[in-house]
Order: sequence, then structure tokens, then C-alpha cells
Amino acid sequence: MILVIGARSSGKREYVKGLGYSDGDIADAVIDGRPVVMNLQDIVAADPGRAMDLLPELLRKDVVICCEVGSGVIPLERSDRDMREATGRLCVALAEKAEKVVRLVAGIPVVIKG
Repeated sequence: MILVIGARSSGKREYVKGLGYSDGDIADAVIDGRPVVMNLQDIVAADPGRAMDLLPELLRKDVVICCEVGSGVIPLERSDRDMREATGRLCVALAEKAEKVVRLVAGIPVVIKG
């Protein structure tokens, strides 16, 4: 599994398409039979308390794409802070098991693992 992280609109989808995946291969904020999951943070936001339950299914994917949510201003709303915490912990677990971790910065891929 390849974990791709980066800020919103940093080029994550285009990077993954450059790996040979098409728009039809990319599931946006849903875990289904497609090989790529995008917007993991939105999936976690639906139920942050169960984020780690997603780990086994995500590890079976070819690519998992997630926006970085741990930077910037800390949200005032508790639910937003819980989502950020859960997303961060899930990404740590994914990165630990991933074959490769890529961070996109201004459209430039930086391989941080693999």
C-alpha cells in the first residue's frame, strides 16, 4: 500500500493518476472495491471513534490518499479536534505498514518512506 499525504489541492490525485490509476479507480471518501481511497479524512470525520477499525480494509488498498489535517490553527470545535486526532493516528498506523509514503508539496512528490 502507498500512503499519499499532502495539503488540500497539492496534487495528490494527479500524482496517483501518474502511477497508472484512472479517475474510475479512485473512490472519493468511500471504501469500496476500487483500489484507491481518496479523502480519508472525510471518512474518518463520519465517526472518529472508529477510525482504527478502518485499518485492516485500508491496508488491502493499493493507494490511500489523505489531506494533512494536523497543521495550522487548532479548531475550536471538539468534533473537529477529534477528527484531526483520529485521522492523524490512523495515518501513523498506515505509514508504519505502508510500502511507501509520499508527501506532496506544491505538486512535488517527496518520498518520506520507501
